[in-house]
Amino acid sequence: MIEARDLTVERGGRTILSNYSLHLERGHVLAVLGANGVGKTTLINTLIGVIKPKSGRLSVSGQVGFVPQLFEAPFAYSAFDIALMGRARHLGLFGAPGKKDYEIVRHYFRLLGIEHFEGQSFNSLSGGQRQLVMIAQALSSECDLLVLDEPCAALDYKNQDKVLRLLEHLNEQHGMTIVFSTHMPQHAVEIASDVLLMTSGSKYVRGPMAEALSAENLTALYDLPIARADFDGLPKHTYAPVFRHDGARFDG
Repeated sequence: MIEARDLTVERGGRTILSNYSLHLERGHVLAVLGANGVGKTTLINTLIGVIKPKSGRLSVSGQVGFVPQLFEAPFAYSAFDIALMGRARHLGLFGAPGKKDYEIVRHYFRLLGIEHFEGQSFNSLSGGQRQLVMIAQALSSECDLLVLDEPCAALDYKNQDKVLRLLEHLNEQHGMTIVFSTHMPQHAVEIASDVLLMTSGSKYVRGPMAEALSAENLTALYDLPIARADFDGLPKHTYAPVFRHDGARFDG
């Protein structure tokens, strides 16, 4: 589904990614983690074709659906109109949406529990509400590969769970391949089969979630002690920072 070899990407004359190699099989879920500014969004924009690599080889098979981190409509479109734009690739140059297109969009609005947003102005919605609409747009495109840039960044815990459960359902029941970036290791624990830990433009760790996502690797990733926490009575675990309380003064 995704094959990248020795990928180097520049922006503004600066090398952001250097000699990245990545392989993701169809039907897998890849979580991308890393500190701010390390190049997660640059990598995602390269995968979806917005940024052209300076060198290396990149192959992405199938139709791609994309959910950006932030989006504001340039005109006063309704939330439903924004999601309906996801059907554009199925309509042709001068085609108009028909009954099937409307049914598909309404299906994903129901699935996400946002039917009451249909007639509202997209720009009047909160950041988290807009994110759900953009997810509906991407899914309405009937993509093979779904790429999401921090899809839960603006969502509360309940809606984070809603999105994660939806992604899990799409992967397990429909075999959809998914790539998403996140600052929350728990999101990777919940639904990812693979992880990419981006330390810098040339240093990274990639592998199966159960092996690559460890307290040791996360500590190196964020330059902060990270510990694994297991839940009593549940076959679940998470990772959390061990914030320093040494009385040191903050001079930032």
